[in-house]
Amino acid sequence: MSYSVGRVAGFAGVTVRTLHHYDEIGLLVPGERTRAGHRRYGDADLDRLQRILFYRELGFPLEEVAALLDDPDADPRAHLRRQHELLTARIEKLQKMAAAVEHAMEARRMGINLTPEERFEVFGDQDPFNEEYAEEAEQRWGGTEAWAESRRRTASYTKEDWQRIKDEADDWQERYTALMAAGEEPSGVPAMDMAEEHRQHMNRWFFEVPYEMHRCFGEMYVSDERFKAYYDAMRPGLAEHLRDAILANAGRHPA
Repeated sequence: MSYSVGRVAGFAGVTVRTLHHYDEIGLLVPGERTRAGHRRYGDADLDRLQRILFYRELGFPLEEVAALLDDPDADPRAHLRRQHELLTARIEKLQKMAAAVEHAMEARRMGINLTPEERFEVFGDQDPFNEEYAEEAEQRWGGTEAWAESRRRTASYTKEDWQRIKDEADDWQERYTALMAAGEEPSGVPAMDMAEEHRQHMNRWFFEVPYEMHRCFGEMYVSDERFKAYYDAMRPGLAEHLRDAILANAGRHPA
């Protein structure tokens, strides 16, 4: 039995455009085509798509997914074992984050003041603005108006505020990684719109970020190894993609 591209998109929760893109780059070429040239997907194609989506969810770039799936020596069971190990590691990390949130909720209920370390615990170990770099950040930007404004605003933030900030950032991250997975170029309107959303998030919660400053941040995300590691942990290559999207977005808003 075979299925149309529309039905497969519905099964998998992806767009028809994504399936077309996978076909064009040779990642998922449907096993059949109708006389009119329409794509038809069989069970083997659906199995491959499932493996692709597992790896994509885990942050693998599409070219690496293709290399993994097309390895002639790879055992399908080995793919499942690898994916299980990676998913288990992610679940453990999410469980730790959930425990940190529960701890914060309980502290709030009992009126306990959290330490700075506890307050930022919910962000996990990859946050580039953690206590390890706080002193460096103050030395670097401490005399600026932006730093003073950020300190003024965040001093009054509650745990719920910090959770809202994290939720917004997580939502943006999921949508940006999906945008990259769909093959969107940094200079495209969707990527530029998300770069603008990135800038507005900082405007809303920390300090005003003019486009020229946002350009500088974009370059820093690539040049500073810690920021690059932070963004590339979301999806390999994201730091450079975001930098280019920031530059393209700034370019459509001339001073």
